[in-house]
Amino acid sequence: MARVADGLRLAVTTLTVLPVRGGRVDRPTAAVAMGLAPLVGALLGLAIAGVSEGLRALGAPGLVAGGVAVAAGALFTRGLHLDGLADTVDALGSYRSGPDALAIMKKPDIGPFGVVALAVVVLVQAASIAVIPWWGVVIAWATGRLAISVACRRGVPSARPEGLGAMVASTVPTPVVLIATALVAGAGGPVIAGRPWLGPVAVVVALGGVLLLLRHCVRRLGGITGDVLGACAELATTLALLTLTFT
Repeated sequence: MARVADGLRLAVTTLTVLPVRGGRVDRPTAAVAMGLAPLVGALLGLAIAGVSEGLRALGAPGLVAGGVAVAAGALFTRGLHLDGLADTVDALGSYRSGPDALAIMKKPDIGPFGVVALAVVVLVQAASIAVIPWWGVVIAWATGRLAISVACRRGVPSARPEGLGAMVASTVPTPVVLIATALVAGAGGPVIAGRPWLGPVAVVVALGGVLLLLRHCVRRLGGITGDVLGACAELATTLALLTLTFT
């Protein structure tokens, strides 16, 4: 139980801005933390959905409420996942590989590929939140953090010998990933009334995109980094939201 508590604290401090007191930080604890990432994602999604629904109740247009909700989501996570998305897209868009691509990811500026990726993701997320039920937002953010569990599963290497990627890479057992996927997909059933299959399909579509991104990152970068984890989270969240709009 102590290990689970430490893992939950690590998941919350890594994936949110909440000032939770830290505990043990090592690879076994990281395995628990990354396995619990979907739970933290669901809580984030609940907060983001609350922002959107609250603004709608006050009379704000759907797109305005969605845009503010996405901004709130970036605030709740310090914008780390969006930053990781921009850095990863810049590195992959450079057509370089190995250390050269990793060096691009470490640069403090954002290139044109990263800017476009951020613009598309923010726009799609805001527009999707404007038209889907609030429970869909919860499922989308849970799916985004489930993508982190998938990226940290056994067999996926780290691109660097140090950093967040090195600590969490290959820590999550595959059965844990499968159980988490089943739980999130099952919870997605009630999203759209009369179409109980759409929520699970959204989860599958999102994870399919993540697996393709991971395969590309392993081939080009040598494995995952903290930035790649952020990119996986944002890609999965966006794909899940987009799929849920096809109602």
